[in-house]
Amino acid sequence: MTHAAEKDVVIVGAGPAGLCLARALSAGGLSVTIVEQQPASSLADPAFDGREIALSHESRQLLEELGVWQLIAEDDISLLRDAHVFNGSSRNPMAITAQAGGSDQLGWLVPNCCIRRAAWQAVSQRPTIEVLDGTSAVTVEPGEHSTRVSLSDGRQLHTRLLVAADSRFSSMRRAMGIGAYMHDFGKSMMVGRLDHEIDHGHVAWEWFGYGQTLALLPLDGLRASAVLTLPHHQIQALQALDDASFADEMTRRFDQRLGKMSTASTRHVYPLIGVYAYRFAGPRFALVGDAAVGMHPVTAHGFNLGLRSVASLSRQVLTAARRNADIGDSSWLKRYERAHRLHTLPLFLSTNLVVTMFTNDTPPGRLLREATLRFASSASPFKRFVASRLT
Repeated sequence: MTHAAEKDVVIVGAGPAGLCLARALSAGGLSVTIVEQQPASSLADPAFDGREIALSHESRQLLEELGVWQLIAEDDISLLRDAHVFNGSSRNPMAITAQAGGSDQLGWLVPNCCIRRAAWQAVSQRPTIEVLDGTSAVTVEPGEHSTRVSLSDGRQLHTRLLVAADSRFSSMRRAMGIGAYMHDFGKSMMVGRLDHEIDHGHVAWEWFGYGQTLALLPLDGLRASAVLTLPHHQIQALQALDDASFADEMTRRFDQRLGKMSTASTRHVYPLIGVYAYRFAGPRFALVGDAAVGMHPVTAHGFNLGLRSVASLSRQVLTAARRNADIGDSSWLKRYERAHRLHTLPLFLSTNLVVTMFTNDTPPGRLLREATLRFASSASPFKRFVASRLT
């Protein structure tokens, strides 16, 4: 990959959203530079980070169009058939079936590291994409016809459009003077794989227990990804356990509903902080992925919304390019912002409301949780709506 000082588009961040956007724009004939502080070796072979990504049908279609899905090994893809939502100690969940959404399955589960690896491979095949690894963007200076980006290694880039794809704690978002609403849920999330004795039937669980929230993401065979949400000091205590003690503790926390569990991977901890940028675009500047919207993982929409932002922004930019218009003009970027806000804001607000409601363990809170789930379980139109959103 050659190094050029001027590009049509500069993307800061080589996560899955940034890589997929680069692939989409390059397919339309635009030259793209990706700036990433990690070395290329880490991008080419990312380590397992515990996260399993639930992909919707729409997301799979987009990944196929980008040539990314075809690069994911079949053994790394697990079927997500249905989902069950539990409350407290109840063994009678609200069932969300794919059939209610008009499909045979809700989606697919793929390890985050495998998506990243496949996206990197897809980008590496494009001669119009260059990756500047081991460096970071330090300052940004928007101009009338281009934006100047200064890198930590002293290089300067000039681009018609700058895109931030550098996580929910985006330094580029801040550099452009765009603030964000941040909701710190005061909890941490531990993720890791567990083997178990009883078949999960490829059904995902979301279990709002008292004092904890558990999720189970079904992988192939008698294996699942477990997600445990607790106050951080309790997560630290669990992280300190050896594998056998941790497995016994998770068996207890899952109330032995899948039998005895055993540890099948490393464990990883992440803070739970929701982020929603006040703006998704500025002069010759746009946000995608978590830099625009960082979701709580309870609805499994995070990466799907990231891919939606990739599809929406690339559609506007490529339309402008085909018409020989300025791809950094605010009129095109405002169309992207309106579309992405319309799609994400209701989901972001409702997700935060659900999390707040279903983690309230006070007596009135428990009664409200129970009544809400009872109503939702009996409301077929509601469950069809949820299933259609998931698929």
